[in-house]
Amino acid sequence: MDAIEELLTRGVDKIYPSREALEKVLRSGKKIKLYQGFDPTGAHLHIGHAVAMRKLRQFQELGHKVIFLIGDFTATIGDPSGKTGARPILTREKVLENAKEYKRQASKILRFDGNNPIQILFNSDWLSKLSFADVIGLATRFTVQQMIERDMFQERIKHGDQIGLHEFLYPLMVGYDSVAMNVDLELGGSDQTFNMLAGRKLVSQMLHKEKFVMTVPLLTDAKGTKIGKTEDNIIGLTDAPNDFFGKIMSLGDDAILPCFTLLTDLPMEQIEEMKKKMEHGDNPMAFKKHLAFELTKLLNTQLEANTAQNEFETRFQKGNLAQSSLPTVPVTALSSFTSVSSILVDVGIGESKSKAKQLIDQHAVRINDTLITSESLSSEVHTGDIIKVGKKAVKLV
Repeated sequence: MDAIEELLTRGVDKIYPSREALEKVLRSGKKIKLYQGFDPTGAHLHIGHAVAMRKLRQFQELGHKVIFLIGDFTATIGDPSGKTGARPILTREKVLENAKEYKRQASKILRFDGNNPIQILFNSDWLSKLSFADVIGLATRFTVQQMIERDMFQERIKHGDQIGLHEFLYPLMVGYDSVAMNVDLELGGSDQTFNMLAGRKLVSQMLHKEKFVMTVPLLTDAKGTKIGKTEDNIIGLTDAPNDFFGKIMSLGDDAILPCFTLLTDLPMEQIEEMKKKMEHGDNPMAFKKHLAFELTKLLNTQLEANTAQNEFETRFQKGNLAQSSLPTVPVTALSSFTSVSSILVDVGIGESKSKAKQLIDQHAVRINDTLITSESLSSEVHTGDIIKVGKKAVKLV
């Protein structure tokens, strides 16, 4: 497939109003202006962000004008997308602190210099200038019914949880970003569809032009758990190569194919062949090691990827980790030998059984080199076993 077909198909969820309409524009030779917004609610860009950022880079390489928008204003409001409760309100100082390294981190994938550099903008430059009358004017273009029909609001209503009035304003604000920048396309994760379509509506009504929306799949495993944001184990784009390689290796086996598809340029034919081999019983460890190497090389260098792989094989596969100076916990201190949540609490890694169960659901727990996916162990833990959650690990003695 050519570059435009690759852009419009691989790693794409949906295109509004249609793929055919966008393809017609792109093949006409017209250069469009597009953007993705990043609310700095945290200090790290991670591999989940990389899915859409790789699309931005493809647009950039085709000569289109790409904007990396930092939502320093909207981050103080809080995006309700996918949340069962309102996000905590962040101060502007905290938001700017979180965002200060975004350019350096995004530079692992995007290019901010040279020919056709990506532009960085901050949405406080226009949102902070809106008057109360302006906000009311934006609000007249949406209905309460449109807002309340969102799935997460329906869930909150069903459970008797509160919905903040300010949460209704968030789609208006991020929608207005598209108007202020006069863009032709917005790109983002599928969980941002409602917000991006709000911008599409405002561009149509206020600028009387088409705004395309391209959504990309969320990076999840087969169970729908987000990859890269497990507690205490964000897989950051600028993590040290050795740490990054190890974190990829700690992912569940069902993350291998989605990560190859969305985060690498490995031909889909090879990924399909890999899938068949795994279905026929091939050990997924070799495929996961290939994935960890490719992603580490993508974000660093081949030399650093080689070093990280050698370090992983030495420390983890050859058992040297068990001999290192890990914190120790006596086996006699365990209240249970088969309940994973109890074990995590007893060794001091889990704050509570409920938090421990969340870690299990997020595929963040390993005993020795085995990923734990359920609360109950099929066999007991013993002296010498290593309990690992993210960077935290303890050895049973």
